[in-house]
Amino acid sequence: MANLEVDTFDRFIVIGDRLLIKPKEATTRTRSGLYLPPTVHDSEKIHSGYVIKAGPGYPISSNEDDEPWKDPEHRVRYLPLQAQEGDLAVYLSKHAYEIEFNNEKYVIVPQSAILMVIRDEELFD
Repeated sequence: MANLEVDTFDRFIVIGDRLLIKPKEATTRTRSGLYLPPTVHDSEKIHSGYVIKAGPGYPISSNEDDEPWKDPEHRVRYLPLQAQEGDLAVYLSKHAYEIEFNNEKYVIVPQSAILMVIRDEELFD
């Protein structure tokens, strides 16, 4: 796990098709009231958490040049990600890379590891 010495999320730039996710707190009790050790949650294959930052998406080529003699602009275009900031994402934990920021655990996950998102539009109103 990488420990980052940065003062704010504003300085984080997520690259490509990746997402910065704050994992949800694991339940420490079963429905019947038994307490679970932390290793039980860590061994689960599927986790969930809130998307904090999202990358720009998948880079796509821009072959719109009908006039090949012109100087090409090196403008990168992206196919945006489906997951957005604030979404609750369900993801495969084996593809997640853990980092620590301000003594909190976060994960960086590629878009391909996201199984589904739950978007609550009223959450930010």
